[in-house]
Order: sequence, then C-alpha cells, then structure tokens
Amino acid sequence: MKTYKNWAVFIHPSTLKLASFVETLLEPVICRETAKRIELGLHEALVNAVVHGNLCNPNKIIRVRRILTPNWFVWQIQDQGIGIVKNKRVNSLPAKIDVSSGRGIYLIYKCFDDVRWSRKGNRLQLSLKK
Repeated sequence: MKTYKNWAVFIHPSTLKLASFVETLLEPVICRETAKRIELGLHEALVNAVVHGNLCNPNKIIRVRRILTPNWFVWQIQDQGIGIVKNKRVNSLPAKIDVSSGRGIYLIYKCFDDVRWSRKGNRLQLSLKK
C-alpha cells in the first residue's frame, strides 16, 4: 500500500478472499450504517473485477485507489481484463430474476452516489458523499 495525503493505493491478488481487504478499504468510514452499505458495493465490485475482469486468473491483480476528500469517499477499482462493454454497465435488475449474473452492477449503483466507468471499462470509480 502506498499512502499519500488524502489517497492510498492498494494491490490485491485476483482472489475471492476479500473480507480483510474490504475491511482495510473501509478504515476511514466511521459510521457503521454507511460502512455496511459501502461494504456491499465494494464487495460486488471486487468480485466482478476478479471473476469477470481477471477471469479468476491468480497471476493477475486488482488495484484500488482510495481517495478521501472533505465531501466524498472515492474508490477506483481496476482489473487487468479487457473491460465491460457499455451496454452491460446498466443500473437495472436482469429481466429474469433466476439468471446467474447481472445483479452485482445493480447493487453497486444502489450502494454509491456516483458510479463512473473508464472508457475501456476495466476501471470503476465508486463515490459516496460524506
């Protein structure tokens, strides 16, 4: 981890063992209710990065930049994959509830106030107003 005045960079192996990593990313969040909301969204985003971005390849990594401003908590999550296409970055539930995927991105949008994708689609910026 590299730490600067108001931001830090974290590198994590591409694994689904995420609990302690998410705890570390949440350290600056004091309110328990807010932390639980962020925890759900961060976990979904990290799982997507590992499973869909890095295709569960243990030789790849997830890079997270945590930025703290006076008004915002921001996390930028980047995987080493090819990115998600624009039409898959939707803020809605899948039409069929029993499909095996598609709910994670919906949950991410519900957990954060602002969600932005890189042009390539392999970096996700998640922001929550303090």
